[in-house]
Amino acid sequence: MVAALSLTATACGGGGSDNKTSTKGAGYDAATTGKVLNASTKKGGTLKLMSPQDVDFLDPARSYYGFVWNIQRLYVRQLLTYDSKPGEAGTKLVPDLAETLPVLSNGGKTYTFKIKKGVKFEDGTAITSKDIKYGIERVFAQDVLSGGPTYLINVLDQGQKYPGPYKDKDPNKLGLKSVLTPDDQTIVFNLKQPNSDFSYLMAISDSSPVPMAKDDGAKYTNHPVATGPYKVASFKPGKETVFERNPNWDPKTDKVHTGLPDKVTFTVTSNPDDMDQRLLSGDVDYAVDGTGVQQAAKIKILQDPKYKANADDPFTGYIRYFAFPQTVAPFDNIECRKAVIYAADPKSLQTARGGPSSGDLGANMLPPGVPGSDKSYDPWGLTAGKPQLDKARAALKACGKPNGFKTTIAVRSNKKPEVATAESLQASLKAINVDVQIAQYDGKNSSSEIGSPTNVKKKGYGIIVMGWGADYNSGAGFLQPLVDGSFILPNGNNNYTMLNDKTVNGLFAQAAAAKTPEEAAPIYGQVNKAIMEKALYLPINFDKALVYRNPRLTNVFYNESMGRLDLAVLGVAK
Repeated sequence: MVAALSLTATACGGGGSDNKTSTKGAGYDAATTGKVLNASTKKGGTLKLMSPQDVDFLDPARSYYGFVWNIQRLYVRQLLTYDSKPGEAGTKLVPDLAETLPVLSNGGKTYTFKIKKGVKFEDGTAITSKDIKYGIERVFAQDVLSGGPTYLINVLDQGQKYPGPYKDKDPNKLGLKSVLTPDDQTIVFNLKQPNSDFSYLMAISDSSPVPMAKDDGAKYTNHPVATGPYKVASFKPGKETVFERNPNWDPKTDKVHTGLPDKVTFTVTSNPDDMDQRLLSGDVDYAVDGTGVQQAAKIKILQDPKYKANADDPFTGYIRYFAFPQTVAPFDNIECRKAVIYAADPKSLQTARGGPSSGDLGANMLPPGVPGSDKSYDPWGLTAGKPQLDKARAALKACGKPNGFKTTIAVRSNKKPEVATAESLQASLKAINVDVQIAQYDGKNSSSEIGSPTNVKKKGYGIIVMGWGADYNSGAGFLQPLVDGSFILPNGNNNYTMLNDKTVNGLFAQAAAAKTPEEAAPIYGQVNKAIMEKALYLPINFDKALVYRNPRLTNVFYNESMGRLDLAVLGVAK
């Protein structure tokens, strides 16, 4: 895509002008064209967000939902972040709390950042290098703060076995040896080996600064201290979160976030169809989860030009898939896994998610756009769109279950398309006498329900329905949490198949040592092929989502780093 002119050149400088924002529909898929729709610098109003699923955590060290990372662009900042631009430009890293991109030395193993002067927490205290180091150290306290990504542990621990700040014997609670803070404006990261992805890690929410004096462990998620344009004014789990202006955010220090609305509300609903109706009626501005409208609204939008002109069907960068935990029999046997893959009806699964507008048939576990991907790689013949029952029955016989078996699919109850895909697979597997029960759970409990290997094994979850998008734009950012054995966690686990394979783990280490992302990309292609050959996953689709945008929204475009409208710059016309 062609990148449009940056909004931030004009949008961060004050009250601004309206630029004659129109409430007419900009056109179907217009927000995916690399242009900014309804460009405006006008401040004011309330941006109304809604989702059928609550945030997992407001604490930046613990959040792992893509839509929550987007919400966190409202209230937390990191050393680096993704630029608030449409098109490919939105995948580029730019300085945020840092003055510039990092200075590399020591053969690419040392990263030095200088922190901007004048950046403050919501209470007016200055943000220092020690606050950033402390925020990163909190990630290591997995016994207290589980749920979020763990890349920083893998890269920065280096054999120290650092326990996190709560058990840190250092009197200043800054005992992580690989990170130095020689003065309040300087932070230095000493890596064990070069890592072409390290700068991306500095843009993930878990590298946000946290003031030690305000940290109350697991309770911090109820009121994380803001560094961005907004602060958390109120948090009612399962109901609503309200964000109001942060009086100590200085737009002069920020070229990414514009802080246009006076207030932002995030409301949780148990009725996605009602949410869609509120979107179409104008009561809600944006369904921030980004997974798209339900089938009833989809039909209405596609058949009515008035609604269609305010809708988009972008590739989200996500994949929808089934995972087979190897700890749950009989999925410890590759042939039993093959039987399920062959018996599935890919076209039926696509239909269950909403048809072709919901995405292309999945062929492997690395979606288009992720470095190293190859959409043509289809080892199980899934893009033919039909069940392969003869192969399925042969695999059943080979795994010692010629008469079939019983298993359970775990699925989030508040994700209707996921429930529908579970039901589709359940129906298809009857043809080979595999009896499937469907266990539904509240998505907010994913971390402890399917993210606990102990719970998965105890409840016999042989198949897990899930979606996944890249944590950052590389094969490691997409695949490593899913398939690297070092990422297996007791809670908040995303390696549902429990894969701990020396070859796969070694490929990640090889890619991390690459000098450039371009050099690493084909190695991630090898990872993709290695895991697909093990029949650990059944890809459903390379995800698209039919999304409705309220015509009163300003500065509308999809940020390709997250596959969603960018909350860093979104505004509303009064």
